[in-house]
Amino acid sequence: MARQKVTITLDRAKADRARVLAGARSTSEVINLALDRLIRTERLLGDMAAYGRVPPTDAEVHLGQMASGDLGDDTDWEGMYAGGER
Repeated sequence: MARQKVTITLDRAKADRARVLAGARSTSEVINLALDRLIRTERLLGDMAAYGRVPPTDAEVHLGQMASGDLGDDTDWEGMYAGGER
């Protein structure tokens, strides 16, 4: 990723609060993190809006109905991940 110095005007107190909350080492790091989060959020919101505009097909509705409820297998999922919080 190409990086370049820029000059910006910002609220220093707000930037410092964000840096502390994010655990960032510098203002540059917290701004980069904030931009990453903004990009992800806007893409997600765009995806959600797109899904809302196009009604699901009958096949998609059927697939969604199949996924609800029990997985239908005998795998001990709790046993496989016991003690390992994610």
